[in-house]
Amino acid sequence: MRRFFKKEYSLKELNFFRYLSRVQLFEKLNYDEMALFRPYFYLRTYKADEAVFFRNDPSNALYLVKSGKVALSIDIKDNFETLMVIRSGDEFGENCLLKQSHRLYSALVVSESSDIYVLPKVNIEDIFSTHPKIKAKMMESLSEMYNDFNSRLFKSYKTSFGFFELNQAFKS
Repeated sequence: MRRFFKKEYSLKELNFFRYLSRVQLFEKLNYDEMALFRPYFYLRTYKADEAVFFRNDPSNALYLVKSGKVALSIDIKDNFETLMVIRSGDEFGENCLLKQSHRLYSALVVSESSDIYVLPKVNIEDIFSTHPKIKAKMMESLSEMYNDFNSRLFKSYKTSFGFFELNQAFKS
């Protein structure tokens, strides 16, 4: 069916959709699908050394880094081991797409400040419940992300005969 009255987006919306298109979880969505999420994103500024969340916290939101750097770390015997540092255009907290999930790592701002888009899990679930095709596309992207991670993990394991730093499995 042809759409005679196609939605027109403002320049600000189009720029946001272009940004979302570079985020792996959203790259399979078209602008109309992305527009459903737009009202629920809010931009929060975090200061240096501020925690976004800690390991074992409930996974209640998805985070997209607009600016700054965030270290994803695990705590081992009262020490934090950095798994990776993420930057503008990267997402984290994607396990919020899974039911009753908890954070597997801690997220801490390591730049002077970081602007981060926050998308609450409850809003994602609402969209998923009424738009199963969007859910399927995003879950496919999540599956691809987990598959890529497992490939890197197994490659690191094979090349180092089982002795390696865990951060080798995470993209730099």
